[in-house]
This record gives sequence, structure tokens and C-alpha cells, in this order.
Amino acid sequence: MVCWKFIVGNSLEEIQKAIEKIYKTVFGKYIIPSRTYLSCSRPSIYVKGEGKEHGFITGMEPKKHVIVYPFTKTREWYLLPQEKRQEIMDEHIEVSKKYPQVVLNTTYSFGIHDEDFMLAFEVDNVRDFQDLIMDLRETQVSSYVKNDIPMIVCIKKDIVPLISSLG
Repeated sequence: MVCWKFIVGNSLEEIQKAIEKIYKTVFGKYIIPSRTYLSCSRPSIYVKGEGKEHGFITGMEPKKHVIVYPFTKTREWYLLPQEKRQEIMDEHIEVSKKYPQVVLNTTYSFGIHDEDFMLAFEVDNVRDFQDLIMDLRETQVSSYVKNDIPMIVCIKKDIVPLISSLG
């Protein structure tokens, strides 16, 4: 699988225009999308002023890898009182602080896609992300995750070298 580009825009129209331009290129006629995700970026409601800075979404230089992590939480999660959810997420956030080299881009998919969230983690070493996920799976919040696949691992590559590498 080739993850060739994230398209980030301020509106759906802006994203649609970018996709249209890509499909009108010589390369575009060979593109067969296997997955398309749509979400809106926004800060986590559980991080209070101390969270990790957003990465490429805010214009920072992207790291070598991006791991797209779509997931849905259970109905039981949303039925918990806000205070209890915050307490559970505080543990989750505390574990993630051990991995400052992993940058999180938080996006929400409620009402516009099947998943609740579409996280995009940036990291130079994929093993750092793997270690983070292994630790996070041991937190309470993981018992409220209904679905968290597929994770899609991408390597940062500009479009011209990417096209050249495809043949």
C-alpha cells in the first residue's frame, strides 16, 4: 500500500479541488483509492493546556512517518460521567508523556465518517510509536475502544520522488 499524500484544507471544497487536480494529472488515472477518511482537526477535549503540539496540521515540518489511527469508542464510554472519562484519559495522557518524540494530530470524525476519531501520529522511528501503543493498551481507556483498525503507516515522501519510485 502506498500512502502518498495527506490533503489538509480549511474546507471540503478546498480538499475536493486538490483531489480533482491530482486526478487530472497523468498519474491520476492510475490512482485507485483503497481508503478515504474525512475528519476535522481540533484539540482534544481531555488535554487541558499541557498537551502535545499539533504537527503537520499546523504547518510544522512533518516527521519521517505518519501513522493514521482511526478508532471508535464504545457506547459505554460516552455513558460515563465526564469526570470519570477525564480521570481515565488523565492516565492515558500521562503514559503518552513518556514519548515526546511522537507528535499527535487529533481529528474528529463524528457525523462525517464511521470512526469517532482519526489520529495522525508523526514519528521518525516507528518503534517509538509501537512502544507508545503497547503502553497505552495497558491503560483503562483501551477497554472502551470498540474498533481501532486499520492503522496505516506512511513514509514522508514528496510527490515527484514518490511518482518516480512507482515506476
